[in-house]
Amino acid sequence: MSQIDKTARRQKIKARSRATVQGTGTRPRLCVFRSLSQIYAQLIDDESGKTLIAVSTMSKDNAGLQGSKSEKSAAIGKQIAEKAIAQGISSVVFDRNGFRYHGRIKALADGARQAGLIF
Repeated sequence: MSQIDKTARRQKIKARSRATVQGTGTRPRLCVFRSLSQIYAQLIDDESGKTLIAVSTMSKDNAGLQGSKSEKSAAIGKQIAEKAIAQGISSVVFDRNGFRYHGRIKALADGARQAGLIF
């Protein structure tokens, strides 16, 4: 399977799930993107079209993050949950962005749940 096929497949899945998954101001969408070596998570209010909170392994405060990619993903999940709870957001809609729910995506979701975010 070539890279173009994989990307097209993910875009199809993403479009299907985006039809039902919508974020609001009180219950934003937790969107996750996974690259080869990094992971990004953001809370998005689709009604106003704004990103409320964004966290990634590329940010300056995560420069010293140690461990495997899955451990880093879990730490990112905990961070975004802590920031969300600090802003008064306790419940989110999880958007896996066309990626399969295992590995780093699952680790991020589990980390966010452990920190108190409700899916």
